[in-house]
Amino acid sequence: MRHLIDFGDLSREEWDTLYARASQIMDDPAQFMDVCRGRVSCNLFYEPSTRTNFSFQTAMMRLGGTVFGFADPNSSSVSKGETLKDTVKMVSGYADVLVMRTPWEGAAKAASLYSPIPVVNAGDGGHMHPTQTTADLTTITRLRGGVDGLSIGLCGDLKNGRTVHSLIKAMEKFRDVKFFLISPRELAVPEYIRAFMREHNIWFTEVSGLEAVIPQLDVLYMTRIQRERFVDPLEYERNKGIYILTRRKLDRAKPDMLVMHPLPRVDEITVDVDDDPRAAYFQQARYGMFARMALLADLANQPRLERTDAVEIGTKPVCTNPRCITQTEHYLPPLVKKNGGKDCCAFCDAELK
Repeated sequence: MRHLIDFGDLSREEWDTLYARASQIMDDPAQFMDVCRGRVSCNLFYEPSTRTNFSFQTAMMRLGGTVFGFADPNSSSVSKGETLKDTVKMVSGYADVLVMRTPWEGAAKAASLYSPIPVVNAGDGGHMHPTQTTADLTTITRLRGGVDGLSIGLCGDLKNGRTVHSLIKAMEKFRDVKFFLISPRELAVPEYIRAFMREHNIWFTEVSGLEAVIPQLDVLYMTRIQRERFVDPLEYERNKGIYILTRRKLDRAKPDMLVMHPLPRVDEITVDVDDDPRAAYFQQARYGMFARMALLADLANQPRLERTDAVEIGTKPVCTNPRCITQTEHYLPPLVKKNGGKDCCAFCDAELK
């Protein structure tokens, strides 16, 4: 069974095929109107979402399929204490593909252990968001002609920004990409992301100021400071509003630089930037729908498994990350993987201590 839990699940060749299909859909959508006729997607959104939820729903409907699910776990049996495993086992009996957004890091990986249908990670806490990466790469490729050789600035909350983590991991598949990581020290990328970049010889530098590096960038990827990821409200107050992109700051940027943002924005891009031809974030949201159509056209048409493999039953979590899915779903197996030569949780990538 093929899932999309992490963009690393795709090879460069598979990505090229996926983009080619997305491009075909953009150019001739009528050709794909019945690709998923009779197929059903189950969308389980355990935390608020606008773009990702609507994008997946619209993508499936434009392919001729149908959608069910929930956007509020309090309206489901989760509120009664149903485990993630049981929810997945139950809904997978009704659907052909399962799309999940959760606040728990590693939840999509956990679901894939028990699902006889493909699982798509639509965002797991502050960990990964691979389908946003397909939207990002589709946007860059469509508007810039390719990804190889670009200088990309990632600005804002890089600690909790799952879109940022997924995009960095995707760049292992491309050549000569440079990253300028722009954040305050307390919101810098997690160590497992640094280890990944070093292991794969991805060039990066970490800076705290935007204006000094903006002239060097081909893509500026803004992110909001995510209030919902902060345990300490005072830490959020110290960091909110620290980076704000204005038309004046854009005067120093290249005339063909792309301004991207996974949205929603708060105050990190002023509204007068919207009319600048370099502002691509609303196009990015639309391209995300086409990228997800290309993905669902493949995954929703996979044959379902008759039964899933037996999974070891865990007794207590080996991971100490408080946001890891193993902290609440104690039956999960104690899976470990190597990352930068260190033992890490196979669900959330946190280093095991």
